Amino acid sequence: QVHLVESGGGSVQAGGSLKLSCTASAASGKILSLEHMAWHRQPPGKQRELVGIIPIESSANYADSVKGRFTISRDYGLNKVYLQMNSLKPEDTAVYYCNADVKYETPEGYYRRVDSWGQGTQVTVSS
Repeated sequence: QVHLVESGGGSVQAGGSLKLSCTASAASGKILSLEHMAWHRQPPGKQRELVGIIPIESSANYADSVKGRFTISRDYGLNKVYLQMNSLKPEDTAVYYCNADVKYETPEGYYRRVDSWGQGTQVTVSS
């Protein structure tokens, strides 16, 4: 079982910045690698959408709506991914979710791969 926990959400005025963090951990066994990590968001009344994705040992790709304003980075040693959000707009208001493609080893020594999601963190941008 792999858990993703987001933090850093909150309320900010338009033009401001926030930095979200997501930490991956294994309830049992151990994480072997995070093949990709991604951020998604779900605005009020809308479908969930991809914000950006960062594959292992590669550069991040972003949705057009956030290019130049958002930056995704990873800390491989701590199994973390970050989302730095600058020049925030009211339309960035959403619940932000962390997602990871995780390879892990069970306590019994089996190798598994799962697509894990965090519980989400609210970001509210006021005009």
